Amino acid sequence: PATGYAVPVEQINCWEVPALTTVRIWFTKTGEASYISLLDLQRVMQRSIKRSGIPVWYTMGFNPHIYMTFANPLPLGQESLVESVDVKTELEPVPLEDWRQALDRVMPLGIKVTRVTLPKYKAEKISFARYLLRMPLNAQASVDVYNQLESAVIQKKTKRGHKEIDLKQALPRIETEQKENELQAELLLTAGEGNNLNPSLWLNFMQEHCGLNPTDVSVLRTALLLEDQTDFR
Repeated sequence: PATGYAVPVEQINCWEVPALTTVRIWFTKTGEASYISLLDLQRVMQRSIKRSGIPVWYTMGFNPHIYMTFANPLPLGQESLVESVDVKTELEPVPLEDWRQALDRVMPLGIKVTRVTLPKYKAEKISFARYLLRMPLNAQASVDVYNQLESAVIQKKTKRGHKEIDLKQALPRIETEQKENELQAELLLTAGEGNNLNPSLWLNFMQEHCGLNPTDVSVLRTALLLEDQTDFR
């Protein structure tokens, strides 16, 4: 090394990563929990995993912490039935149902652990997400305005700046269904790091051009899908 210091062999060995199994924790995020930011959600999961006592793996170095990877996190205010976080463990085999019960007992209100699985796909394989939107009945007029438009151009913020997108290419028409005293609409949007579209983009456009108040609309993610639109697992 340029400093002239050599790293002892025993120190290198103690930092070797053991054989690890990746475990996927699936959970819902509804109600008040939908307003937990990703950073705060990481803290919630760290605390909950510690309280549950499940034997997960910690990263090494001077600031060890629980290894966690969230799949396609949502913006504030949106609910989901299909959130997931990956952790690692040295345990083999992993008692998946025991983990689910232990975790679910210590989760805060609005977060429920639905299952614990061994992942089949990496999060980078996610290509689409399905959302259920609930709106007041008078929102139909705004939806009709959108459906009559030939284009719906927005500026989407990216890591490199802003990108112009025509929402009509992804959502040419919004079909609604009246259920009891509300309208419901299902959206299928591209998802993933490379081409992620979120309902908030459509809602912002609707507010600016069609007179729809986004606060009147609830967003629930119901599925994460692969390129062939089968379930991400």
